[in-house]
Amino acid sequence: MTDQVIDVTDLRRVYGGGFEAVRGISFTVGRGELFALLGTNGAGKTSTVEVLEGLATPAAGRVRVLGHDPHAERAAVRPRIGVMLQEGGFPAELTVAETARMWAGCTSGARPTAEALEIVGLAKRSGVRVKQLSGGEKRRLDLAMALLGRPDVLFLDEPTTGLDAEGRRATWELVRELRDNGTTVLLTTHYLEEAESLADRLAILHEGRIAAEGRVADVVAAQPSHLSFELPDGYFVGDLPPLGELGVTGHETAGQRITLRTDELQRAATGLLTWARDARVELRALDVRAATLEEAFLRIARDAQSTGGEGSHGRPATKEMAA
Repeated sequence: MTDQVIDVTDLRRVYGGGFEAVRGISFTVGRGELFALLGTNGAGKTSTVEVLEGLATPAAGRVRVLGHDPHAERAAVRPRIGVMLQEGGFPAELTVAETARMWAGCTSGARPTAEALEIVGLAKRSGVRVKQLSGGEKRRLDLAMALLGRPDVLFLDEPTTGLDAEGRRATWELVRELRDNGTTVLLTTHYLEEAESLADRLAILHEGRIAAEGRVADVVAAQPSHLSFELPDGYFVGDLPPLGELGVTGHETAGQRITLRTDELQRAATGLLTWARDARVELRALDVRAATLEEAFLRIARDAQSTGGEGSHGRPATKEMAA
């Protein structure tokens, strides 16, 4: 066994009619790592994950999960993975406990069903029929079933959809605990805050290609930070110190409101505040903000769109490409 639990090389997936949903992507996920696969609708996330789960075969490329082909060697892979789909599709008339027992009967080495329900906070709802569960409770039941087999690799497809804020945070803590105990997790989510909070590394898909990949902090750091403020009447952007000397790479103005972009936030903020102090100028509504994953995601997707989605052809993005 190697430390690369998931190894994807030049993966391609083509649907009937020749539509290429995944266009030659490559990435790895290490043991005990949480890897987030992000992208807009139609970017190729589900098409990729289905291949990793062994539910579909690639049109080209090589995929290994736990050292095996997840489709051709399904018997070696399936007992060691847990899968949480976007919808579980459990029989509506069964109770939560009956559903867990049914699922455990199909799971190798299943943990006690009561334990699985307790982990996700459904122990007190074990006698309730599935059809009577809320949307968030159904998602927790999906997660409980994915955890029944104590998986080495856990696939989570939009795990917190339908959960309230408290339920989402509780799920995050559970996923962190699983990762810290050695479970490898591959996550797809539309909640960028979720990916930013949980992921060790991520890849952003756009039109079937990887537009950016790397540690969350590195992907975010490739985007500029912002300083915005309002100048008093009679002052204009030309009254500021030379923007290049502040490390500012660009700016926008809207009346008296000025927004500066910079890759050197501390340098720019220090220079701006020193100037304001010496000039006795009040910078009203001052907002100093580092880049976020949401900003990085939107800009990367926009840049990939403007270049025809060529991106990095499955290789990690450089700072220049992402910026």
